[in-house]
Amino acid sequence: MEKRERFASRLGFLLISAGCAIGLGNVWRFPYITGRYGGAAFVVLYLIFLVILGMPVMVMEFAVGRASQKSCARSFERLEPKGSKWHWYKWMGFGGCYLLMMFYTSVSGWMLSYIVKNAAGTFEGLDSAAVSDVFSTMLANPAEQVGWMLVSVAIGFAICSLGLQNGVERITKWMMACLFLIMIVLCVRSVTLEGAGEGLKFYLVPDFGKMFEGATLGEKLTNFGEAVYAAMGQSFFTLSLGISAMAIFGSYIGKERRLTGEALSIGVLDTTVALMAGLIIFPACSAFGVDPGEGPSLVFITLPSVFNQMWGGRLWGALFFLFMSCAALSTVIAVFENLISFSMDQWNWSRKKAVAVNGVAVTLLSLPCALGPSLLSFVSLPAIGDIQSIEDFLVSNNILPLGSLVYLVFCVSKRGWGWDNFIAEADEGSGVRFPRWARGYLTWGLPVLILVILVMGYVPKVQAWLGLA
Repeated sequence: MEKRERFASRLGFLLISAGCAIGLGNVWRFPYITGRYGGAAFVVLYLIFLVILGMPVMVMEFAVGRASQKSCARSFERLEPKGSKWHWYKWMGFGGCYLLMMFYTSVSGWMLSYIVKNAAGTFEGLDSAAVSDVFSTMLANPAEQVGWMLVSVAIGFAICSLGLQNGVERITKWMMACLFLIMIVLCVRSVTLEGAGEGLKFYLVPDFGKMFEGATLGEKLTNFGEAVYAAMGQSFFTLSLGISAMAIFGSYIGKERRLTGEALSIGVLDTTVALMAGLIIFPACSAFGVDPGEGPSLVFITLPSVFNQMWGGRLWGALFFLFMSCAALSTVIAVFENLISFSMDQWNWSRKKAVAVNGVAVTLLSLPCALGPSLLSFVSLPAIGDIQSIEDFLVSNNILPLGSLVYLVFCVSKRGWGWDNFIAEADEGSGVRFPRWARGYLTWGLPVLILVILVMGYVPKVQAWLGLA
């Protein structure tokens, strides 16, 4: 078995972990749900839940990984009490990573294709309906869908094949540097557009009254409840918690620094990208009279129309989708590394074999989603949707909250790893200590919040299935 690699630097660990967390949820989902639920007031709620909901679970994943020095394939076996079955979870984590990549590789391919389309001037002179047709035509073309999915898979596994330091760490550093540089350029361009001021005000000045809009008290409370749930969900899902994606990076680091400070640093990077994405999108939407709460179509239909109206729109559009591609591929590379490390730990494979086997498996398993809008368009579930929606639902509404609950209970329960062991690992080294006073909240309060996320994800589905929606 090959000797386990380590990160060459702390910066590499922070950027790769942040790269795993920074994905399409930050730059695709965050802006439009912020637009839908009240702008700056929603951002405040999101930040609160990020600290009380996401950060503790991230520290726990890091602690399990670092203490065991293994991926989830062996981490629970090393730390669990003798005779317990916590290690059964590894198959859920492994399967969750696969499910995530089964649709994420296709969406990453969309981002890559839009770099080319913008650079080639595909959208020049088109009205909004014609821009929408470009997206629909792309989805309906099986060859284009599969082709760009294969490019996404090839890039990810090619980088991972070079090893942790020489491939994943070295290239992710450059990718994240490009991501931030492009974002800064796009932010400056967006906020200096004529008419951008209203968008900035909406995004940066909290108005909690927007969350309580409605004619009756019931409508006001319903709207506020939806905003709170959306903030909880976004703060939770944005960090890629629950599928052991963060635990693997904990296993690659030493014990020089406490894990709470590292998690906070990664949370700051993740949130900075999400906030900067809003600084790009909201001023641009304001300048050109576009509703920022339009949903997923905002990125692929609305924004190309916005860039089309800007001076140098071909350049700005290409740069925007290059930034989106960097965000998507940083997650792809991180999760691929998780799959590879799991295979090396579980079956004693070499990195070369792990890359080859997982590369073929991910490619084959990604085909249904790539073909979902065209040849497999007949596959759909009521109240959930097409193949991509089904795979997303399984990951986001089931495996992420259940997996996070496993890590949480494992770290606080005497029947698991236990609170004392967790605290000792989290606080080893220098830096910010984990708040010991929060044990009661972590034992009783946080599990309830996670269960609320799990249950609320099913409420609209069940209502639709029962014909109540």
